[in-house]
Amino acid sequence: MSTTPASQDSVVQPIPLTATGGIDRDSGHRLDEAWLGAAWSHPSTRVFVVSGGQALIEESPDGRTELVMMPSFDAPLTEAHRYYLGTDEEGVRYFALQKDALPGRMDDAARPAGLREAATLLSDRDSELMVHAVALENWQRLHRFCSRCGERTVIAAAGHVRRCQACGAEHYPRTDPAVIMLVLDDDDRALLGRQLHWPKGRFSTLAGFVEPGESIEQAVVREVAEEAGVTVGEVAYQASQPWPFPSSLMLGFVARATTTEVTVDGEEIEEARWFSRDDLREAMESGEVLAPSGVSIASRLVEQWYGKPLVSSLW
Repeated sequence: MSTTPASQDSVVQPIPLTATGGIDRDSGHRLDEAWLGAAWSHPSTRVFVVSGGQALIEESPDGRTELVMMPSFDAPLTEAHRYYLGTDEEGVRYFALQKDALPGRMDDAARPAGLREAATLLSDRDSELMVHAVALENWQRLHRFCSRCGERTVIAAAGHVRRCQACGAEHYPRTDPAVIMLVLDDDDRALLGRQLHWPKGRFSTLAGFVEPGESIEQAVVREVAEEAGVTVGEVAYQASQPWPFPSSLMLGFVARATTTEVTVDGEEIEEARWFSRDDLREAMESGEVLAPSGVSIASRLVEQWYGKPLVSSLW
């Protein structure tokens, strides 16, 4: 497998949701209830609430956007849904609380936001914390019963395990691998497609889930053939992106096509087209084509080939 970049004029931009904000996940303390209790009670500890994939954000006086955090003694009571996220370089411990609704704010300065919006606004530290918390919340909400015996499970390991008290089984957060690929032909054109449910004009890279017993390279080849009828040969890994909507890990690739005739499946992919750089620029400038979502790794894969940032939107 080659790891050659798609273009020598690659655009180097951070991939949203992958920020490293100096948080040590500190997994060794997740089973230490005495330590967790002391950490929760420490005056420097900071807590935020997550609900339905959202958290409260607000602008600071200096114009930065931050997660709304509070000391633990000001946090809503939710002992059973308290997730330890880690410790920063200054020793501050961070917890997320899962609630059915976000708390109100008397000053009206805060507003709810999901990751698609918040990831492009928050600092690296806050983005890292929110991605972790939203991923745990999604998994916790969807996996409340034991897949072995059907009994209700309880939260353990500071939110990172669910344990069945009936049969003793332990269940761990689920991550579903998915491949997302920019396909290029011998003329250096890019293959972009649009799904049926996307906004009019939205084009992006092809993508799909890895199937059981399949390598990620095999998944790239199969998905491109299924969705667009195009055969690919060389597959080069580029980068990954957590995608907790609800539980995916996007694995980004550039693939080289050995055929160029396009035949869409008509079910997931409504249309797929080859674009030169000039084709894409003209289509975006005219409004015929909307660029991939700016929060998705798809936009970075296309920018790497295109040679400069795309004009895109969040959705």
